[in-house]
Amino acid sequence: MEFQKDNTFVTGRLKSVGYAVKGAIKLITTEHSIMVQFFLGILVTLAGFYFHITATEWLFQTLAIGFVMSIEGLNTAVEKIADFIHPNYHERIGFIKDIAAGAVFFAALTAIIIGLIIYVPLIF
Repeated sequence: MEFQKDNTFVTGRLKSVGYAVKGAIKLITTEHSIMVQFFLGILVTLAGFYFHITATEWLFQTLAIGFVMSIEGLNTAVEKIADFIHPNYHERIGFIKDIAAGAVFFAALTAIIIGLIIYVPLIF
């Protein structure tokens, strides 16, 4: 079956949202790294309610959760494409995958720092 693009504004956008939700569900249900990030996102969200964090802290926390999960999703996409193009180990593919994983590392490190700034004063 050939793909047919829907050029109408409303139905085209609804289909796009549907594909995005489908992709998010696939990520959360099939990729272990996203499962961990999603679980941690739920934990810090519950912590936010428990510690009654401010609106500004909620903004930073929500942004950090979304940032990490988004970069993790892009990393997964890069890995899947690389594995599809070259299923066997290849030094250049390994380099590309390492770079994508490094981006996740930076995002996670940023989220950890944000979490520490928010929660360390509340805990101690």
